[in-house]
Amino acid sequence: MEKNNESSSSCPMGKTAQEKGFLHVPECYKVQPVDRLRFDSKIADIPTIDLEGMCDNPTRRREVVEYIGNACRNSGFFQVINHGISQSILDGAISTATRFFDLPNAEKAKFMSNEVQKPVRYGTSIKDGLDKVQFWRVFLKQYANPLNDWIHLWPNNPSDYREKMGDYAVAVQKLAIEIMGTITESLGLGPTYLTTKLDDGMQVMVVNCYPKCPQAELAFGIPPHSDYSCITILLQNSADGLEICDLGDGSWKLIPVVHSSLQVNVGDYLEVLSNGRYKSVVHRVTLNSEKTRVSIASLHSLGMDVKMETPKELVDEGHPKGYKESSFNDFLVFISKINLDEGKSFLSTLKIQK
Repeated sequence: MEKNNESSSSCPMGKTAQEKGFLHVPECYKVQPVDRLRFDSKIADIPTIDLEGMCDNPTRRREVVEYIGNACRNSGFFQVINHGISQSILDGAISTATRFFDLPNAEKAKFMSNEVQKPVRYGTSIKDGLDKVQFWRVFLKQYANPLNDWIHLWPNNPSDYREKMGDYAVAVQKLAIEIMGTITESLGLGPTYLTTKLDDGMQVMVVNCYPKCPQAELAFGIPPHSDYSCITILLQNSADGLEICDLGDGSWKLIPVVHSSLQVNVGDYLEVLSNGRYKSVVHRVTLNSEKTRVSIASLHSLGMDVKMETPKELVDEGHPKGYKESSFNDFLVFISKINLDEGKSFLSTLKIQK
């Protein structure tokens, strides 16, 4: 473990404080005092939605559609149980992800890159060495749909990584299409409005590790942001850390970890699709001085150059069109030019000024 003090300049990828196990937080990780964490967040009161019977029982489906629509409208966040993905698949994905992050840095370095367009890349911040404030995390980002187009680029160490993560990728892609069907149905667009586009769309999996942090109040795992996706489905181990910004009072609230559940949040493109009826939820990741947190975020959107736009059915006098159309590639261009810690969001560039 490193004990000596380090320079306040940015730590290069592969030699960051979290990768080397520093016993202190260097200056380049420290957030402004006003943004520092107080660890007194209340537990978020988010709905837990049981998906059992949704596909077979019309009455049950109507209930689920109503529950999910209300959750998207009121909090932008919900979690699902009885979602159809077996516990063995969930456990296998978390296990192989954890073992990947336990590999020597030289092994993970094979995937290091600051190119945001790269289909598989390992990193720590968004643009390592360039971001003004670094994040106390490491991640592996990988494209996943269709799986056969990308899996050969994924790590093959651990030896079961492609198998275990691939099983989860296929299962969560199927679940995302089912959930999006209920969401478009709740908007009055019907259950198949986006099915084909999502089936052919982008699935980006971000496998995150947030190591124990000796001064957890001084740094972020990830600062406040919203996801560009239609929806993001999150699988996490037993360590807390995800917080959402309450749509009502703007306070930060902690998402509890519920065994076997998956968390779902509204992304920027769903806000565009719904013409603002459903809000993309701002969230952040806090750190823990005792536990390492591992999570797998699966972000689902349309194809690389397919534009998401507000359908005419959701535009009227009471709801004038509020958003420009945009694609996943537009997001990549945006993120390559800005720093996440600057506070400017992709969604803000899509809103039509009244």
